Amino acid sequence: MSGRPESLFPLFAGLETLDGVGPKTAQVLAQAGTESPRDVLFSLPYAVIDRRRRDTIQGVDLPATLTVEVTVGAHRPARNKGGAYRVHVEDNQADFQLVFFHARGDYLKRVLPEGSRRVISGKLELFDGMAQMVHPDHMLPVDEAHSIPDFEPVYHLNQGITQKTAYKAARSALTRAPALAEWIDPALAAKHGWPEWTTAIAAAHKPLGADDVAAHAPARERLAYDELFAHQLTLALARQRERKTRGIVSVGTGALQSKVLANLPYRPTGAQLRAIDDISNDMASDARMNRLLQGDVGAGKTLVAFMALLVAVEAGGQGVMMAPTEILARQHLEGLRPLAEEAGVVLEILTGRDKGPERRSKLKSLKDGDIHILVGTHAVFQNDVEFKALRLAIVDEQHRFGVRQRMELSEKGQGADVLVMTATPIPRSLALVQYGDMDVSVLDEKPPGRKPIKTAVVSTERMDEVVSHLRRAIDEGRQCYWVCPLVDESEVSDLTSAEERFKRLRAILGEGTVGLVHGQMPSADKDEAMKAFQEGQTKVLVATTVIEVGVNVPNASIMVIERAEIFGLAQLHQLRGRVGRGEADSTCLLMYQPPLSEGGRRRLEVLRETEDGFRISETDLQMRGAGDLIGTAQSGLPKFRIADLERQAGLMATAQTDARALLSTDPQLRSDRGQAARVLLWLMKQDQAIRLISVG
Repeated sequence: MSGRPESLFPLFAGLETLDGVGPKTAQVLAQAGTESPRDVLFSLPYAVIDRRRRDTIQGVDLPATLTVEVTVGAHRPARNKGGAYRVHVEDNQADFQLVFFHARGDYLKRVLPEGSRRVISGKLELFDGMAQMVHPDHMLPVDEAHSIPDFEPVYHLNQGITQKTAYKAARSALTRAPALAEWIDPALAAKHGWPEWTTAIAAAHKPLGADDVAAHAPARERLAYDELFAHQLTLALARQRERKTRGIVSVGTGALQSKVLANLPYRPTGAQLRAIDDISNDMASDARMNRLLQGDVGAGKTLVAFMALLVAVEAGGQGVMMAPTEILARQHLEGLRPLAEEAGVVLEILTGRDKGPERRSKLKSLKDGDIHILVGTHAVFQNDVEFKALRLAIVDEQHRFGVRQRMELSEKGQGADVLVMTATPIPRSLALVQYGDMDVSVLDEKPPGRKPIKTAVVSTERMDEVVSHLRRAIDEGRQCYWVCPLVDESEVSDLTSAEERFKRLRAILGEGTVGLVHGQMPSADKDEAMKAFQEGQTKVLVATTVIEVGVNVPNASIMVIERAEIFGLAQLHQLRGRVGRGEADSTCLLMYQPPLSEGGRRRLEVLRETEDGFRISETDLQMRGAGDLIGTAQSGLPKFRIADLERQAGLMATAQTDARALLSTDPQLRSDRGQAARVLLWLMKQDQAIRLISVG
């Protein structure tokens, strides 16, 4: 199927083909992202107004929106410019006033002639004991009143578009909605009581009460599912194509792995062993691995990653582990070094710092296969970097690493397996949106020996107490992170808040005790400050959030977060995870500036109650919404028009299972249901997916 199916042509025609939409309205709509009748159809009403006609306003609790037939009485024009123009009207039991501001009397006399019968609809309120309707929504002669719907849908409006225009355009778009063959699994549709597509879209635009505009209304739920299903089908097609790219079969012998496991001071957790199994099985198959390893702070991802790298080496190849920054790459190196020594494999690092002869000799060893495992920053993407036999690429912290880089990396080793690691626990529904093309392993148990972190919530008014507590801890040889907030995203004020805190603490705690790291520093200075802290020369590190990912200083056992109430939950959880890595009992102090908002208080309480990153991220999702959680701008999260990720997480999981099931029985989408699914992909503008099928 090369082009858009003809049945959908009317939905993708120009906006001007809709009733009541002229060139100017079309332009306003297009600026707001509504480009075709299809987009109008997917902009569903969010509320409904009951405009059923009643005999009288008598006995109704005001304010209320009412529709009633009246006899028009006397007109009382405004006394002064800008005053109220009033028209007295009465139904068969009571009377009230219509009120107009900036009114043109001649126009009102024409529309509401005295003594005539009219049907009036609008919001009626009590004002000084008198019932008034200011600027009614409808005023029509009785024989034209049938055009007022019993239930009027209310649409989100863009500037310059009225409810009337939106209503008319939607009604007109509905007449273009073709009958489409069913792409949803019939058993699933029956189980949920979902109507077929045309019925659903019509029902969504013609609600008969508040229940019909709720997310759980069957018609709405079905349309939300269509959106999620199309998205998951696109990801599943990408996954299918990815897996068709022949991978390299890497079967480990276990020889190196057993050396490492024998020397571990503890037994790996069940979750770690399961993940190692998942990965080893993927690597042994000829399909290419594309797996996400998701683990909370301190869940032991390093061991799992290293075991995977050893499978590659045991199978006669090489592995690479990539980190987003130099600091993190060096840290991976430190973390892996003792393990590499036990296994007896050659571990090396390559970053932008490597220059000249040193770099050349590393590149030669890599090409000759003398380096088994390489740790690096994106410097390993440069053209002159060649591996002898790359079998596995591990990418740390996906958020800094787009799909494009994943592709580039796998091209370095034709068909190398890819493992992505993230320390950010993402709720399942979001993981499905963002990484739906990948298989996921979750580390949800903490290794033995990690101590709980005591978390306390303190007002900034008690700053002096906090500082003296700190002084005592430093005297006992402990170290502390002090995190300053990004005040208003502007680098300047950010800087001043961190620098002022740094100066104040230095004045109290003494020269040379306090270090500073912030986003504006040259990276060499940043590394310098981090190093001084890691080696214990400085005791307190004042920082903006540059330290949130991966920094490891076991002796740091206190984390102070200033203005914690303005940080996101996931971020606070990540920051807290920087302590609690050593022998000492650790504390995290969340300092807030009173008064705390309701939301702020709830966030800090959740942190105080639990250290489970997945629970925290679920709460974060409920409180902040999906877009904020991953920072939509850089996450590439699709914008769903109907589906609501927070409330319909379950539907997303069903959509993924269903999309994968359909493709496993019908990889080319040739069956009747497969053909219907192709139409859905066109309807949902999933051009990417359509290209995947046509090249597949």
